[in-house]
Amino acid sequence: MRNAATRSNLLVPEVREVMDIRQASDYLGISPDTLYKYASEGFVPAFKLGNRWRFKRSRLDEWMDRQSEMQAGTVDANPEEKKPVKSAF
Repeated sequence: MRNAATRSNLLVPEVREVMDIRQASDYLGISPDTLYKYASEGFVPAFKLGNRWRFKRSRLDEWMDRQSEMQAGTVDANPEEKKPVKSAF
């Protein structure tokens, strides 16, 4: 029984409350470079510990909830109104 539990822990990455940029980018499903940019601009909740960005999972969850509520409210209020998308080129 213990071996099965140990093996299952190896398959599921541990999600800590305080994450570094790599862990947080994996959690959010975006690249570390994008997350670094968002943190530097103050777009996502983050703090610096020394010279490294850190992210609290609970704050990211709250931020994602607020972002999805804002998106849902915008879409429901004006379905024809769309924001222009920046071109990568």
